Amino acid sequence: MRVLIVTAGSLGDVAPYTGLGARLRTAGHRVTLAAPPRYAGLVAGSGLEFRPIPGDLPALRTAASGRRRPSSLPGAPGLVEFLRLGGRFVGDLGTGIATAAEDGTDLLLLSSTTAPLGYSVAEHHGIPSLGVFLQPLSPTGAFPPILLGVRSLGNWGNRAAGWLGQRLGRRIYADASRRLRARLGLPPADIAGLERHAETTGWPISHGFSPAVLPRPPDWRSGLDVVGYWWPLSAPDWRPPAALLDFLAAGPPPVYVGFGSLADTGGELHTLVIRALRRAGVRGVVQGIGAGPEPGGGAVPGIGTGPLADGDPAGVVGPESGTGSDQVLTVGDVPHGWLFPRMAALVHHAGCGTAAAGLRAGVPAVPVPILADQPFWAARLAALGVSPEVIPFHRLTSDRLGTAIRAAVTEPAFRHRARLLADRLAAEDGAGAVVTAVDRLAR
Repeated sequence: MRVLIVTAGSLGDVAPYTGLGARLRTAGHRVTLAAPPRYAGLVAGSGLEFRPIPGDLPALRTAASGRRRPSSLPGAPGLVEFLRLGGRFVGDLGTGIATAAEDGTDLLLLSSTTAPLGYSVAEHHGIPSLGVFLQPLSPTGAFPPILLGVRSLGNWGNRAAGWLGQRLGRRIYADASRRLRARLGLPPADIAGLERHAETTGWPISHGFSPAVLPRPPDWRSGLDVVGYWWPLSAPDWRPPAALLDFLAAGPPPVYVGFGSLADTGGELHTLVIRALRRAGVRGVVQGIGAGPEPGGGAVPGIGTGPLADGDPAGVVGPESGTGSDQVLTVGDVPHGWLFPRMAALVHHAGCGTAAAGLRAGVPAVPVPILADQPFWAARLAALGVSPEVIPFHRLTSDRLGTAIRAAVTEPAFRHRARLLADRLAAEDGAGAVVTAVDRLAR
């Protein structure tokens, strides 16, 4: 069967599908992954066919914010910013999905970011589709909607907030959906009507996170399954740079610090991180903080030279001068599956992919969420007892971060709980569950 996986967003919205695609390929399917152009190398390195579509969230984020330090959800400014960004994100996404699906597709696998438009593309081609979501978007009384960033309001309140969250999501996709259906010659149907049709027909969605991290809500309809994580596939020829190996061997396990592709990575944040590491008394591996204004864009004083963009072939930029070259190393693109198990703790933005990689490694976390679903996953890390606290990005200080890092490293309970959870994740086979669902559709 010719399977097209369609996803858009940031690196964390793309990388897990490389592992899922590879597993489907091993099962005998021909797999193509459609994603924003910047991830062509990532997909090709996984041995999958690639087709470009719009929906490059980091690029839109940079253009929209002017690389200012963003506000964080929850909070009205952060929510308004996210909704405004969402409208630009989906602008040409539907056309991109339709074009990607034209060249011989038997089955569409749609992420949460592409499903509202991909559902119509599948209807146009008369082919089956399956949701493969990294986030739980269906309303439930078990927890609040992930994009509103609110505390639990109880069973009834959570469900009401979930319906509100769906209405906000429909606003983002409404115009793009109308244009797409007109382009494809489909009868008019609003997003709400398409969602109701998916509900009544039991459209299947496999959620790629572990039930040990977020159990399946008991009030979800049949067909909404929580199957376990599918893990990114590392390029088979990747090797850790010698400088990174030397740094790891030169002292105790360091603390990883990285805030993903949606954060301002300028000098102010870098200085804050270095001060926090000093305050905690730990060594650090710092990823993607302190880079030039554009990928591959020049040196930053005290950092060394080399690009920090996704796919940096060197992988290591250099030691941080002024802190002792044996204390902090700034790195480029290093696979989290390799790096995280070697860390004493992880400071990150709590994106779904990065949070999952940290849980898989069995390492305590200090989540610093920025926007979208990050506050939700950050709160889950704290609730699971693998994190001392959640620090919203807009409230980040060197004192607070240093204190949290110190607690994550020195209090054994966090690492103990993280390792127990990692053992549970190791026994799951999320990608295998999707292969079974695809085979069922093929039959």
